[in-house]
Formats: sequence, structure tokens, C-alpha cells
Amino acid sequence: MNKSAQPVVSILDDDQEVRDGLAAVVQSAGHVVVSYSRPSQFLEKLDQATPGALILDVRLPEMSGLELQRHLNRIGSILPVILITNHADIPMVVEAMREGAFDFLEKPVKPPDLLERLNAALKKDANNRESIRRHADIRARFLTLSAREKEVLQLVVEGRANKVIALDLGLSERTVEVHRGNIMDKMSAQSLAHLVRMHMIIQSSVGSG
Repeated sequence: MNKSAQPVVSILDDDQEVRDGLAAVVQSAGHVVVSYSRPSQFLEKLDQATPGALILDVRLPEMSGLELQRHLNRIGSILPVILITNHADIPMVVEAMREGAFDFLEKPVKPPDLLERLNAALKKDANNRESIRRHADIRARFLTLSAREKEVLQLVVEGRANKVIALDLGLSERTVEVHRGNIMDKMSAQSLAHLVRMHMIIQSSVGSG
């Protein structure tokens, strides 16, 4: 996950006049913009590691905005999608938002509304990417634990006292204390509560994988 990469705002609309107008508004706020007229062009250039957002027309050649949203879900994209729609397309937009689209705007799009939604989308994307990076760091630290340390960790987060852990694992209480210290160091845990939170993240990632 490239933490320092500059966000890129993608605009996907088959109407060049609309594309140019949206791009001008977004660029006026200092954002990097790349425009596309067809979904295939966007998907060909899509880089999952690049932060940003997608401004997407609902009705397009090749596939609809809803179909593209579903495709992005299938390939694991976390890119926030802001849909641009005519009033008649609202049912399709509702379905796309159920599929995970971030927000929608009705045409004609008002520049202040666009920038407000876009800034919110970019903030969400940054938060999501930071969360993914943090979770990956936690999993990487967990993998440095020995098999015995993982056993001790499981019992620690279950609330067992050192004496009980020692009995359960056939160890001395002093050995358990050493393992606990090593676990706290390797996991960079600031407290027992912090260790428990990190363990919950590890368990949830295993469950979702």
C-alpha cells in the first residue's frame, strides 16, 4: 500500500463535454485527474495501490455504472465511487449503493456539491488504506511469534492468569512471564488492552480470509 502516493481522481463519462466540465472543477481544487470515456479504458489503467476516487456516470457503453461497481467488488477494489445520474436512473443508483458505491449526485452537478462529496470520498479512501496498512503490520508482527508464544497469546487474551497458563501448557510461571514479555515486545503492544485489540484484528482477518 503506497502511503505517500498522491490521490488520483478518475472520471468516467462517455460525454466529453461532461468529462471536461467535471475535470475542470476537480482540478480547480488541486486534485490530479484522469478522464475516461469507456469502462474498459478505466479498468485497463486501474492500479489498486493508487489512492483516489472514481466519479462514474451511471449510463455508459460496455457496462452500466452498477455493473462496473459489481466488477470492482469482485476484484477487491476499495476505490470510493461517486455516481453521476439523471433522475430516471435513481433505482439503478440505489442498487449500486447497496453494492458499495460511496455516494451519488444528480445532473446537472453543482461544483460545490461535487467537491464536498469528493473530499469525503478521498478522506474515506485514505482512512481505509491506513487501516489496511495497519492491519497488515499487525499480521506481520504476529507471524514473528513462535508457536509457543502464539499459544500463550491465545490464553492471555482469554484472560487466564500466568499461573493458570503455566498449568495448562506444562510450563513454569517464570517461563510464561518471559513469553508474555516477548509477545508484548514483538507485537509492540502498549498494554494488555492493546494486545487484545490487535488479536481481535488478527482473528477477524483469519475469519474473512
